[in-house]
Amino acid sequence: MAYDERLAERLVEALATQSNITEQRMFGGVAFMAGGNLAVGASSQGGLIVRADPETCEDLLEPGVELMEMRGRPMRGWLLVASERIQSESDLGHWIQIGLGYAQSLPPK
Repeated sequence: MAYDERLAERLVEALATQSNITEQRMFGGVAFMAGGNLAVGASSQGGLIVRADPETCEDLLEPGVELMEMRGRPMRGWLLVASERIQSESDLGHWIQIGLGYAQSLPPK
């Protein structure tokens, strides 16, 4: 499955005012990096990838938000937000801020 190109465009627009953001093809989708650390991305699985603090990310789980899985294993610190949960710019912005907040807390790469 290809990533959602409209979601990628929305991410570009939402991140346009942020400094130190780069775009990179990754995992069959497109990722947006803050200081070299993945913050958010348009997933090839559909929906939005969000990087979150591994210690608190399970508190963010709710209908339409789950831990990402890689090779059948849940990945703490990585969330997959369903497209239905990011229809509004406000909802998308909420998840972008979570991803940016965590990525920017990490040492730059």
